[in-house]
Amino acid sequence: MRKIGLVALGLVLFATAVNAQKKIQLDKIVAVIGNSIVLQSDIEGMNAQYLYQNQHADKCALVQDQVSTKILVQQAAIDSIEVKDEEIDADIDKRVRYSVQRAGGQDRLEQALGRSILQYKEEIRPDVREMLVAQKMRAHITEKLNTTPQDVRDYFRRIPVDSLPSFNKEVEVAEIVIDPKLNKEEKDIYRQKAQDLLDRIKKGEDFAALATLYSQDPGTAPQGGDDGFINRDMYVKEFTSWAFRLKAGEYSPVFESADYGYFFLQVLERRGEQVHTRHVLIAPPTTPESLDRAKGHADTVYNLLDKNRKNDFFAAAAGYYSDSKETKYNGGFIMNADGVEQRSTYIPTDKLDPQIEAVVDTMKVGGISKPTLFTDRQGKKSYRIFYLKSVTDAHKANLEQDFAKLKDYATSDKVNRTIADWFNKKRKDTYIRIDPQYGDGCPVLKSWSTPEQKAIMQADIVPGATK
Repeated sequence: MRKIGLVALGLVLFATAVNAQKKIQLDKIVAVIGNSIVLQSDIEGMNAQYLYQNQHADKCALVQDQVSTKILVQQAAIDSIEVKDEEIDADIDKRVRYSVQRAGGQDRLEQALGRSILQYKEEIRPDVREMLVAQKMRAHITEKLNTTPQDVRDYFRRIPVDSLPSFNKEVEVAEIVIDPKLNKEEKDIYRQKAQDLLDRIKKGEDFAALATLYSQDPGTAPQGGDDGFINRDMYVKEFTSWAFRLKAGEYSPVFESADYGYFFLQVLERRGEQVHTRHVLIAPPTTPESLDRAKGHADTVYNLLDKNRKNDFFAAAAGYYSDSKETKYNGGFIMNADGVEQRSTYIPTDKLDPQIEAVVDTMKVGGISKPTLFTDRQGKKSYRIFYLKSVTDAHKANLEQDFAKLKDYATSDKVNRTIADWFNKKRKDTYIRIDPQYGDGCPVLKSWSTPEQKAIMQADIVPGATK
């Protein structure tokens, strides 16, 4: 039910627990940056994150990342750039929920951490705050950048001919999605299941126990339905409406979300613009009867399209008939969201859902497919009709065909050069000393230490230095 994705979250809490344990033994100072320090245990903890995910980490890059973060945080303090407590709370809660899912439950995660979730949240809070401040400072440095058409042309001309990127075969494809829908009699069965659970809780049964047993939200059921503290933009509007309307201790009635099913929730605590909730979700399944009705509706829409082969008619039909919130308002076109600045209708075929690619591969440009039954990654079924607008064969980059992509590349290049220039200037004004193990042993760090004659601090342990 969440509007935000959790898979890409970068902090693995188990690995950070390893870091906390190692700090007792490892106290070597790897780097001094102004009045801050980086410890060997910091680097070992970050390395453990990668090992935990079966990935290799470059320790030189890890040190560079830590030093860069300290510089950004110190400048953010000068520029009065801060993060709110609510932002930190929300970030921590997201990370903990993700880690609970990965660990297979709160008990197993706490066992791996060697401490309670509440204790651990407080333990990682300073590191999370520092990371968010650094991110905000980096965005502040580049917020006024603008990539002009001339910037794109200049960037393209700087690319050696033998280094021009190659682009895979791309298609422009639009869709109309027809979801199976339950009728009132079918839905009432599941609304009543939710109501029965709410009645049991109000009569004294344990909310967490019933949520664990019966809630069909896989992200929160293992935690007894506990959502942690949430912001207004983290959940669907129906959920948010009730969550921010109720007082601490109050229950919502059973309410419906068209995307997920029937909910009820309880507010546990309010804190500024955040609210701590727990909930139960009862998700009605797709029935054979609802699939039959969806198939009939999809066939009717296809027959209309088959009689009206104009491009603009498919776009109008998508806006009127399609159940996809992602595509119905842009003519039905599936968008490629990989670009830095803008989404594009041109999608590499290797980025398409394999089910869609299999249908599109049999179509001619301008063609419309018959309704096909699809199953998405969450197991949700729907009938889909496709329109193939264009096909672009694999080719070497050129300004005529690939201006939008090259603009993304040029923007990334401009951002990276701006950040690099900023660090080059800032390093001259900041006392930096890096342990020889890394300062001499890492090519990327050789120019980072302050020259000895400009050093402000000499001791191995710097009085007043902060982590």
